[in-house]
Amino acid sequence: SVQSSLHSQEGLGVASLSVLYAALILSSMFLPPILIKKLGCKWTMAGSMCCYIVFSIGNFYASWYTLIPTSVILGLGGAPLWSAKCTYLTIAGNSYAEKAGKKGKDVINQYFGVFFLIFQSSGIWGNLMSSLIFSQASNKVETSEENLACCGAYDCMTDTANATGSAEPSHSLIYTLLGFYTASGVLAVLLIVVFLDQIKSDQAETEKEILETPSFWSTFLATFQHLKDKRQCLLIPLTMYSGFEQGFLSGDYTKTYVTCALGIHYIGYVMICFSAVNSLCSLLFGKISQFTGRKLLFAL
Repeated sequence: SVQSSLHSQEGLGVASLSVLYAALILSSMFLPPILIKKLGCKWTMAGSMCCYIVFSIGNFYASWYTLIPTSVILGLGGAPLWSAKCTYLTIAGNSYAEKAGKKGKDVINQYFGVFFLIFQSSGIWGNLMSSLIFSQASNKVETSEENLACCGAYDCMTDTANATGSAEPSHSLIYTLLGFYTASGVLAVLLIVVFLDQIKSDQAETEKEILETPSFWSTFLATFQHLKDKRQCLLIPLTMYSGFEQGFLSGDYTKTYVTCALGIHYIGYVMICFSAVNSLCSLLFGKISQFTGRKLLFAL
């Protein structure tokens, strides 16, 4: 959320986010089946989460030589992490549904709802952390009406340097924030390694069958073979919209509407509102999908 505001020189922040998602696209095509098959879900998640720690460390000395490589590393680790998480929840959900005599898809929907409740709530704690730390800055500047006119939709039409946007937090505050984020990442990996159960052997065999990958090229082509399915093609615009929306929210919206007009310390407070609603809706929709079906929720 703060990349575009913290590293605005020569567009470094936005460039790093763009590289991150480009690497994520490439990673999605090849890495998840191979890593999950070799390492299993637990160790794929633990290893991929280390890529997030590397990205946090790269931000301590932000330059093209540190942020771009660490963005690539994070992008490569992101796809296996999400795939392993989805595989783990799906197998666990089906296993529980079988024992409880329930429908597998209903249990899986609830599991994903609970997961995203917790996952999206990280936006509350992470953004609260950034706003509380950045609000300690001594160089906060009041924005004049003249400068306010250069924010938001009009930001790209002027070369006027905005006083609030240019009042960047001190290095010590940035290092404090990055220290908290890095420590959180290390703690997360330790929690996974120590407490997450390995998938049982009979489930793991099923998982390996699902993820069998004969060759590199078959993995590559499998991505495009999905396009034969009409339903998959109809989901493409929705998926792209979701990506555009997230890119706009984390890159443009935070920089031109929040940092420019209010200051960088307000980004967290604004994003908390988004994360809180997102988190609650994740749990809610996970519950109600068994009554409404998925199509209605997609349309909503």
